Amino acid sequence: MKTIGVAGLGIIGSVWARHYAAAGVLAGTWNRTPQPAAPQWRSSPEELVAAVDAVQIVVADPPAVQAVLDRILPGLRPGKLVIQSSTIDSGSAERFCAQVEARGALYLEAPFTGSKPAAEQRQMVFYMGGSEAAIGAGEPFLALVSEVRLRVGGPRQAAALKLAMNLNGAIVMEGVCESLAFARRAGIADDLFFQAFSRAAAYSGMARNKEAKLRAGDFTPQFSVKHMHKDTRLASATAGAGRLPLLEAVRERLRLAEEGGLANDDFCALIKLLER
Repeated sequence: MKTIGVAGLGIIGSVWARHYAAAGVLAGTWNRTPQPAAPQWRSSPEELVAAVDAVQIVVADPPAVQAVLDRILPGLRPGKLVIQSSTIDSGSAERFCAQVEARGALYLEAPFTGSKPAAEQRQMVFYMGGSEAAIGAGEPFLALVSEVRLRVGGPRQAAALKLAMNLNGAIVMEGVCESLAFARRAGIADDLFFQAFSRAAAYSGMARNKEAKLRAGDFTPQFSVKHMHKDTRLASATAGAGRLPLLEAVRERLRLAEEGGLANDDFCALIKLLER
């Protein structure tokens, strides 16, 4: 049986590790901040890559991915697979793919859509970019933790599609927060607002998923402000600053939220900026 290791045990990586362990394919986990209680814990990335057939990387940003790769590249060889699931830009995806393939290993760019609840319920959607061999090697693992896996071309396209999805999510979330804040200022109760909103053409899965958190003022992170801010910065750099006006507007809102002490809150905490 092929085995997998997870490098990065944040909100999502820790859930995937549990799913892989339950399926009997987990052979290693590692995190920059040690978590020795994690299943199949390994003390270093070098030890992790030696113990597994595939390494799935899910860390914060391109520099963090590069830091992991710098340590596992010497341990890669033909037959090994790197699944890169962090949200990064297209240029970084192409660069990382070249580094891995130069070692004779396979590289699959596989960012995903779905926050913690979707991860727990195995309802993630992966965007797979890579060679047929890489997709063939990686998809059986990803099927254990997801509902849908889309083939979207190469690593560049997979990384770009993920940023496109997060760009839309950030814009929609700001819109939900602004309309809710507007209604509250008019004395409209949340019950009535969401009753009306759920029947409006603009209602979305984002609104449905965040309704309970917005009602309760629960900003426990499922997807943090700091990570969405990072993703909008990557999208802006890719598109060219100023070329997508709504992207630039929501990026500024996220910057204000992060600088205002909300970095580790769920990104629906954008509503706090409107209530201050």
